[in-house]
Amino acid sequence: MEVRGAEIVLRFAHAASGLVAEGGELKGFEIAPEGGEFVPASARIEGDTVAVSSPAVAQPAAVRYAWASWPECNLFNREGLPASPFRTDDWDLGMQ
Repeated sequence: MEVRGAEIVLRFAHAASGLVAEGGELKGFEIAPEGGEFVPASARIEGDTVAVSSPAVAQPAAVRYAWASWPECNLFNREGLPASPFRTDDWDLGMQ
């Protein structure tokens, strides 16, 4: 994970051949500032990385993907394997 200004760039280890958003626009990403609340985020694929941002978060610190009981998510590698739910923070889950 790398913070680049107002976005976070995520690199995926098992995506050498690239990533795809099945059905169009990426879904299921959320972003938060340090110690803040997660908000829905937009995400775009750039080769084997995904750049995540939201106008509501000027200084992002963490991202999570498919972090819900019934997530709406569509990130796959080119071989057809889906990305698993994940989070980049280690914050107390009771606070979110």
